[in-house]
Amino acid sequence: MPVCDACGNDYDKAFFVTTHDNVQLTFDSVECAAHLIAPHCGHCGCRILGHGVETVGPAIYCCASCAERAGHSGLTDRL
Repeated sequence: MPVCDACGNDYDKAFFVTTHDNVQLTFDSVECAAHLIAPHCGHCGCRILGHGVETVGPAIYCCASCAERAGHSGLTDRL
């Protein structure tokens, strides 16, 4: 059986995700996938499971408020 890359569980219904750099990962749940591959907010550190807010540079934020608190003005959340 496939083994989850996040938790090590053997699971017959595991699924595979191929990353942008062509690495194949195995997961037994969406929760494990999010834990391993979802980006962190550059301000509060939470996992970003939606679109997030991007600025110039490497950071991504969960919302415009966190981006503003990190010094980036003029951003808005998606409606």
